[in-house]
Amino acid sequence: MTQLYQAGKGQTTDEIRKVAENEGIDVQKLTRRVAKGHVVIPTNKNRNTNPCGIGKGLSTKINANLGSSPELENVKLEIKKAKIAVQYGADALMDLSTGPNFREVRKAIIESTDVPLGTVPIYQAGISASKKRGAVVNMEEDDMFQAIEEQAKQGVDFMTVHSGITLDTVEKVKRSERIMGIVSRGGAFLAAWILHNQEENPLYKNYDYLLEIAREHDVTLSLGDGLRPGCLADASDIPQMGELLILGDLVKRARESGVQVMVEGPGHVPLNQVEANMQIQKTVCNGAPFYVLGPIVTDLAPGYDHITSAIGGALAAWSGADFLCYVTPAEHLSIPGVKDVKEGVVASKIAAQAADVANGHKAAWDKELEMARARKNFDWEKQYQLAFDSDKPKKCRERKPTAESDMCTMCGEFCALRIVRDNM
Repeated sequence: MTQLYQAGKGQTTDEIRKVAENEGIDVQKLTRRVAKGHVVIPTNKNRNTNPCGIGKGLSTKINANLGSSPELENVKLEIKKAKIAVQYGADALMDLSTGPNFREVRKAIIESTDVPLGTVPIYQAGISASKKRGAVVNMEEDDMFQAIEEQAKQGVDFMTVHSGITLDTVEKVKRSERIMGIVSRGGAFLAAWILHNQEENPLYKNYDYLLEIAREHDVTLSLGDGLRPGCLADASDIPQMGELLILGDLVKRARESGVQVMVEGPGHVPLNQVEANMQIQKTVCNGAPFYVLGPIVTDLAPGYDHITSAIGGALAAWSGADFLCYVTPAEHLSIPGVKDVKEGVVASKIAAQAADVANGHKAAWDKELEMARARKNFDWEKQYQLAFDSDKPKKCRERKPTAESDMCTMCGEFCALRIVRDNM
């Protein structure tokens, strides 16, 4: 049993106490939810991570993806992006590096931040196989598990593993009418390996071994949706749902082994299908925390996908998602820069706050009431302080100053608040 799952036997860990204090929730209630697997607290025993709770009854959390690519690798830039993401409210980070110095990038992020860090180990296995044997499809099983173990020992708190892609699900994709096919990079690595070798996915076939490694290092597994839809037309199809059914079984096995587990979800989903996707996942995966990318609710907004994903993310979190993976304006176009990271985090924070308010979270409502009072009192500094991005509203007001502090240039002397205040 991992340290956190010992809570199921009556022990309340320091991590649980800290999360309970931060969330304003009863410690024993949180202890029970962790023991049931309805809440996860990703904290690798090899790293001093600031505990963050994800799941039932807690505030919606935000993840920011970072990482180098073969086209652009700059360790200092990735650290700057990591720090900006945390500064503007990211609760967790994922290093998706595929550049030649991916180990250096991961090490630097671990050393410069204390929020939970996630990775996709199959990237490392694929890169290594490509260098040693000429292609990703030449990965060996040992490559996959060595990457997982190396990253676990280094202190990675949660890992995306695409264990739900199987020989059968890959065949379903081949027979389907999908437009985009497989858009998950990790999913594509494994699907290509399965087809090339005509063997079962090692992360599915040897799932018990994967659980042993995760349990030894207190790594939370994030069961990846390798068959997530890459466009609205592919949403909620047979391959996606077939993989989800497999993930439901893998959740059960992880819990029985004392390993914390959450499940990843789509992707590109029409607005009218978002709520159903959340409810199906929660049912099939028995309340496991749900980690969604977006969802992106229209494919027609390249350059603005932080907005499309915030729309989908707000509805997803209101409907049951617990963890939103941000999407930046650079999605589908390029590796994100510092500004893209900031805008992606802020957009996701807006979505999370909207959902938390709708779900009745006290802390979320307290902030809304503070902002309402600050606006009524023309307390500009308080408004800047409460804003997700304090610099932008401040610069906006400074750009169009007024002679009097209890107005702005939108209404001036005809400000509704002033008129009512002065005549009541």
